[in-house]
Amino acid sequence: MKAIVQNNYGSPDVLQLKEMAQPMMKDDQVLVRVHAAAVNAGDYFTMKGSPWLVRLTVGIPRPKDYVLGWDMAGQVAAVGSQVTQFQPGDAVFGGIDHAFAEYVAAPADLLALKPANLTFEQAAAVPTAGLTALQGLRDAGKVQPGQKVLINGAAGGVGTFAVQIAKALGAEVTAVCSGRNVEMVRSIGADHVVDYTSEDFTRDGRRYDLILDNVGNRSFSDLRRALTSHGLIVPNSGHGGMTYVFKAFLLAPFMRQQGAPLMTRNNSKDLIVLKEMIEVGQVTPVIDRAYPLRETPVALGYAAGGHTRGKVVITVA
Repeated sequence: MKAIVQNNYGSPDVLQLKEMAQPMMKDDQVLVRVHAAAVNAGDYFTMKGSPWLVRLTVGIPRPKDYVLGWDMAGQVAAVGSQVTQFQPGDAVFGGIDHAFAEYVAAPADLLALKPANLTFEQAAAVPTAGLTALQGLRDAGKVQPGQKVLINGAAGGVGTFAVQIAKALGAEVTAVCSGRNVEMVRSIGADHVVDYTSEDFTRDGRRYDLILDNVGNRSFSDLRRALTSHGLIVPNSGHGGMTYVFKAFLLAPFMRQQGAPLMTRNNSKDLIVLKEMIEVGQVTPVIDRAYPLRETPVALGYAAGGHTRGKVVITVA
């Protein structure tokens, strides 16, 4: 099979398209023929080997034929002897390691059937970003109908899901993005939009019950200024750098309005929740660009710029 691998740390130039052996499937796993994958922040942290702790799992002093990719959608090619919920031919999606390849061996409990109304490319965009938004709003933020929620970084991968999921949970949603994305975030359901290039949401006098921060470019004291007395900040740990995440972790026990850093938990139960939201029309993935597998280095270079609209996906099959 073909796969995108790295044998060094650095820029997208370290990534290569290589012929590899098909992965071996365990008894509790499913072998999936990958049709599409999606780019996440974790992919370029891994590519760069920064923060340094990622090297403990990827390889020290350098990786050896490490296959990147966290999200995928495809068709089941074979199932392990302990797997009963899937069968060959099923269209599935999930957040699975080593997804930038033609085949992946995936634990069955990290997969769900693909939403019937999505293409494989759209479905591949859902797992990590969709689960992060869902768990950040529903679990960490405990959003209730009628609450005022602000999504900082509303035009990105997590942000576009968060706007729609917050609306589905009954919140009044304010989206923060650049001027070029204002109409797009309105089109996916934002009640109010703040163009951060001309307005400062921390100083306009409006107060929110929850701020989901996908950017990490504002101090926690600035963000607390925009909260109600019982409001909560939920920092998305996939963005803002490790300094931001570590600071949020340290402050959480001492600050009433400071939520714990958001660490996404991949699981089929929440994938099914997202699937149901998608199939009833509450959530639709926003795709910025799609690249063929051989152009994955170009895709990661583009995504690393930090100004994508929704998700960048990789077409594999």
